[in-house]
Order: sequence, then C-alpha cells, then structure tokens
Amino acid sequence: MKKSMLSQSAGELKKVRVLTLCALFAAMAVALELVASIDIGPYISIGFSGLPNQLVDLLFGPVTGSLFAGALDILKYIPKPTGAFFFGFTFDAMLAAFIYGVAYYKKPVSFWRILIAKGLVALIVNMFFATLWLSMLYGKGFFILFPARALKNVIMWPIESVIFFVLAKGIERTGIFRGMLEEPKKDK
Repeated sequence: MKKSMLSQSAGELKKVRVLTLCALFAAMAVALELVASIDIGPYISIGFSGLPNQLVDLLFGPVTGSLFAGALDILKYIPKPTGAFFFGFTFDAMLAAFIYGVAYYKKPVSFWRILIAKGLVALIVNMFFATLWLSMLYGKGFFILFPARALKNVIMWPIESVIFFVLAKGIERTGIFRGMLEEPKKDK
C-alpha cells in the first residue's frame, strides 16, 4: 500500500541524515536573516532567509517542513527580535511551509508550480494572515496596512519565484539533491 504524502513527509523526521540537513539549513536561514534582511518601515521587510526553508519543504515535504519552519521561526527570533514575539507569525511560517511542501515534495521542479505556490503563500499567508496579526498587534486597521503589504507581495511574487526556481534548478542540476536524498550505503 502506498503511503500518503503526509505520512512519507512525517517519516523523514525519523532519519538522522534529514535532521542533520535541517540543522544545516537552519544555520543558513539564521545567517541570511542576520545579513540579508532589509526592513522597509515597521510593517514590511524583504529577506532571503526563507530560501533554506523552501529547500527543506521541497526535499522533505509538508510535515517536516512545517515543523522545521515553526522551530526556525522561534530560533530566528532569538538573535534578532523584531517587536514582541507573537505565535501568529510562527503559524504563518508553518502554513507557508505546508503549502510549499504540498506543492514541491517529490514533484519535478517547475517554474509554474513555484509561481502558483508562491502566489498562494503571498495571498493567504503574507497578505491575509500576516496583515491580520500586524493589525491585532499594533492596533492599526487591517485595510490601512493591507495596500502597502499587498503591493510589496505583488512585486516580490515573481521575483521570489524566479530566485527560488533558479536556485532549485541549479542545485538539482548539480546532483546535490540526489546526494542529500540517497540513503548511505552500509558496509557489510
């Protein structure tokens, strides 16, 4: 009987190799958060620390990706806290990882798949939920915050899609993904 995508992704958590790779991706994400993040006002920022998260989603699926994203959201907050910690943003990270994991896991890397997944995340997670959390946290009206956040997401959607597509395709062509996903050979 074939396992479902969710049970296969959950099974990835039992592998030491996967946990080790997740730790390496987490280190990359924290470093990118510290050096490659640009704040554009109090409610908008542009960064690239989500790229390692998406690679985890692609390689290990929605369950592993969601748990990784939740833990990483908390971990990234520790060295660079921006405002009060709020679980809504951790939920956002987990939901985005789930969407990416469902779209990417064990599927060929394609620009249209990435564009659609990023569009869903931009619309549901970034424009709706994140704006709702900011509205609740800072007492600003949802529709006051929404236009600037929507504009940023509409502009960044194709840019981030191209960046992730080029990154994922480049890594795929090098064969690194195969090396990461292969089970190590056991000596007899």
